[in-house]
Amino acid sequence: MYSLIPDSEIERYIEEDVPYGDLTTALLGIGDQPGEITFTTRDRTVVCCTEEAGRVLAKCGAEVLSTLPSGTIAAPGTEILRASGPAAALHAGWKVAMNLLEYASGIATRTSTIVERARAANPGINVVTTRKSFPGTKKIAIKAITAGGAFPHRLGLSESILVFSQHMAFLGGLDPFLEKLSSLKKHAPEQKILVEADSADKAIRIAAAGADVVQVDKMPVAELASLVSEIRSRFPGVAVSAAGGINGENAAAYAATGIDIIVLSSVYFGKPADISTSIIPAKSN
Repeated sequence: MYSLIPDSEIERYIEEDVPYGDLTTALLGIGDQPGEITFTTRDRTVVCCTEEAGRVLAKCGAEVLSTLPSGTIAAPGTEILRASGPAAALHAGWKVAMNLLEYASGIATRTSTIVERARAANPGINVVTTRKSFPGTKKIAIKAITAGGAFPHRLGLSESILVFSQHMAFLGGLDPFLEKLSSLKKHAPEQKILVEADSADKAIRIAAAGADVVQVDKMPVAELASLVSEIRSRFPGVAVSAAGGINGENAAAYAATGIDIIVLSSVYFGKPADISTSIIPAKSN
């Protein structure tokens, strides 16, 4: 999916790291010397944010010579980005570019692993990610999960309808909410109505009331498989999603229950991708 991080964000990343220039490079007197920077994978990596890393370097005064697009599966030892320019530009953009690459590629790689495992168990499964990315990093996180083959569950509160028990509490509980469900669908005819359930009994009642998607939270796999079978037979038009504690170790087991959607946050948190950086002086002719 095409994704563009705006220039204002790129400039903010640079300003955070180089607010008043690079004191070390200036004192060493090497800023005008030409050089080259390369970024190379150490492990199998789903590459992400090479475009943004290149723009960081370009805004610092370097010229991008080559880059692999986000979503590329790169073997260990693959060069993913190369740029040239004065040493001052390369050092100014170095860490910002590397942090973008390692953070985003780490998310993309974890996402790809989960998508691959889940679809091996259930080819029709959709893997989507929650709003639990760290504040200020959402644009990067969303680009990373799409590079890894997933999609966002909800980009925010403004474009989707997902009813939690915390909402129902203000209506008096599940029963009063279910009485309002048909009118809710009439007021939002272009939107699907997703409703969370924390038990099989509630999930069945929500499906019977006409929700488009029943989102089951933290349900054991065996219980979930039985619930999916019942909803499939009684309410074939209702989709089932599972959320809560799903990660690379158990995604295949959840997918095998026959659910339609896996909802997770785990891809946002983990080890960054391991990417090496080389900065060397330009070769003399």
